[in-house]
Amino acid sequence: MIRVCICGGGSLGHVCAGVLASQEDVEVNLFTQKPEQWSHNIKVTDLDGKVFEGNIAVISNNAEDVLRDSDIVFLCLPGFAIESTLASIKPFVANAAVGSIVCSTGFFFAAHRILGEDVRLFGFQRVPYIARTNEYGHSANLLGYKPQLSIACENIENVEEFRQLVEKLWMTPTKLLSSHYEVSLTNSNPILHTGRLYSMWKDWNGEVYDHMIFFYKEWTIEASQTLIDMDAEFMQLLDVLPVKKGAIPSLLEYYESHDAESLCKKIRSIPAFQEIASPMKKVEGGWVPDFESRYFTEDFPYGLTFIKKLAEEKGIATPTIDKVYAWGMSKCKK
Repeated sequence: MIRVCICGGGSLGHVCAGVLASQEDVEVNLFTQKPEQWSHNIKVTDLDGKVFEGNIAVISNNAEDVLRDSDIVFLCLPGFAIESTLASIKPFVANAAVGSIVCSTGFFFAAHRILGEDVRLFGFQRVPYIARTNEYGHSANLLGYKPQLSIACENIENVEEFRQLVEKLWMTPTKLLSSHYEVSLTNSNPILHTGRLYSMWKDWNGEVYDHMIFFYKEWTIEASQTLIDMDAEFMQLLDVLPVKKGAIPSLLEYYESHDAESLCKKIRSIPAFQEIASPMKKVEGGWVPDFESRYFTEDFPYGLTFIKKLAEEKGIATPTIDKVYAWGMSKCKK
């Protein structure tokens, strides 16, 4: 029996709980600030109608209750919650592998500082699923799978055995990376989201839109060019870090594109992205940007910031990243 404790009750927490709990040889506990809103039965449905359903053994906001005897402690948390959660679980994870579904918001950097250099760590380069909560604490939708996952591990003795375990638990082919930088630094959300937001609203002056803009389905060539420019600077940073060549593919390579126009066409066409909305809120007369959305509060101060700071330390010029970062931080000063 593999005992897994999931920390966090967001969309990815829901989906991971359902997928893992559906497996007969896996016991799942949940560490959440809202235990009273959760059912012990969790149901996840994918786009083809396949259902993952299982039971969560223990649900609590008390770390000791859910972490006792865990083999894996898995964080499904926004960036601002990582440090406080690591501090609260520290007394109970000496024998567990502690991992994160998102590492681009500083997981490894915080874990080294808070848990110490000897704790067993792992983390994903990109999230395994596109997830949306249906009924909080009860059900969720799995909107898309990744064809392959990449993970980084530290202080795990039999790393190949652990890779196979991750592959089994998340039901997706999984490969090992050679450095935590290869998951901590990514051109996914910290560049993909921030570059798109900048291109959408850098000149916004308060106007109200007549519809909610689809984040990907209405993607623009301008957004693609911003991404390409940011990504080129990001690749220069990777060249001076202990990152294996090709471990983090360029965005053009990842999306099988060759220029801004083909990248725009590719992103617009991805089925799993079609219904994803931009961070907007309804007001009288239409829609306006929501600068309190996690797209702002997560991807700028807990995503792009690590890329910018490392580039400054290494003397890499990042003019496009700098202007996107400065704009985004001005919108999420809280």
